Amino acid sequence: MSEPAQGPLTGVTVLDLTRVLAGPYCTMLLADMGARVIKIEQPGKGDDTRAWGPPFLNGESSYFLSVNRNKESVTLDFKQPAGRAILDRLIARSDVLVENFRPGTLERQGLDYPALASRHPSLVYCSISGFGQVGPKRDLPGYDAVVQAEGGLMSVTGAADGPPFRLGVAIGDLVAGLLAAQGITLALYARQRTGRGQNIDIGMLDGVAALLSYQAGIFFATGEVPRRLGNRHPLIVPYETFTASDGDFVVAVGTDEQYRRFCGAVGLDALAVDPRFATNASRVTHYDTLRPLIADALRGRTRAEWIDALTAAGIPCGSVRDLGEVLTDPHLQARAMIEAVEHARAGSIRVMGVPIKMSDTPGSVRTAPPTLGQHTDPILRRELGFNDCDLEQLRRDEVI
Repeated sequence: MSEPAQGPLTGVTVLDLTRVLAGPYCTMLLADMGARVIKIEQPGKGDDTRAWGPPFLNGESSYFLSVNRNKESVTLDFKQPAGRAILDRLIARSDVLVENFRPGTLERQGLDYPALASRHPSLVYCSISGFGQVGPKRDLPGYDAVVQAEGGLMSVTGAADGPPFRLGVAIGDLVAGLLAAQGITLALYARQRTGRGQNIDIGMLDGVAALLSYQAGIFFATGEVPRRLGNRHPLIVPYETFTASDGDFVVAVGTDEQYRRFCGAVGLDALAVDPRFATNASRVTHYDTLRPLIADALRGRTRAEWIDALTAAGIPCGSVRDLGEVLTDPHLQARAMIEAVEHARAGSIRVMGVPIKMSDTPGSVRTAPPTLGQHTDPILRRELGFNDCDLEQLRRDEVI
């Protein structure tokens, strides 16, 4: 275990009432940047993802391990009066509370933002849900596949003549986690000026809709609904996947000058001066004519040969790699994007590194994901003053 780094959020305490992915991803990002994150879990069960698998590493879910590093785990049933009293004491010691219960759940327990802000005005309170805290869909459960569908991403993902596809990772959850972490850091920055906390409402559907970006712009500009185009970009040509003699690779030609150099590199000089393809706008218009000409030329050599030739010509390109190739890439190793930590049960495990590189206050991977309740006794004993008899009674009552 490495020494704690002085990240930009060092000194900030986050009480984490989340589970599954969006919330834990948010709090992991905060923990990576130095925040102390105390994860509250259900006694005997814990975060739902502790049971998700296989694969398991010595009984520990690989899913859970992927998004819960740098945290402390406390088991606590705060529906019981004794558990609620402990939770209240932890809230009083926290700068941030993050939750992803169904809207209204914590309100019924007096744990919503208005109830807590009256006692803790400096508290930053973040709620993550599928559809946000207001709106006609407020009470619907939030699942990534649902918000990818409802948010339009699936309608523009997949082959032109095939069915819609969801992205291969839970992008709705992950983007909600990213936005929540950003919202929390913004609220902490605002608190330095005002002394007040605030409420942050993150809806997964909002995040997915925000990702539509230029696809939404196409609809706003034309009134036409964008359709699935496979790996093709709707506004830039050629900017997509092509097939070489040994597999697929991507070409991303973003300017007319790059297009002329691309044609020279692949032996299609005539296409560089053809007026039908002289500008990006004309290439988009004549895509159906241009694409087969390029595809035929690129089938004759290997990916490595084309990537060497195109890179030398200054054309952005890259192989379509599987995760085994990605996660053993020497470049990612050099960027400290693959880290090893020692887990109490699973032994040495690998996790993804911190993608935000800061020169003076860097984030860091310091500790492995916690085992269930690993820090319950130390925190209750050392910080809240409970003794061994107290802890034994709480266990008998199934509070911890």
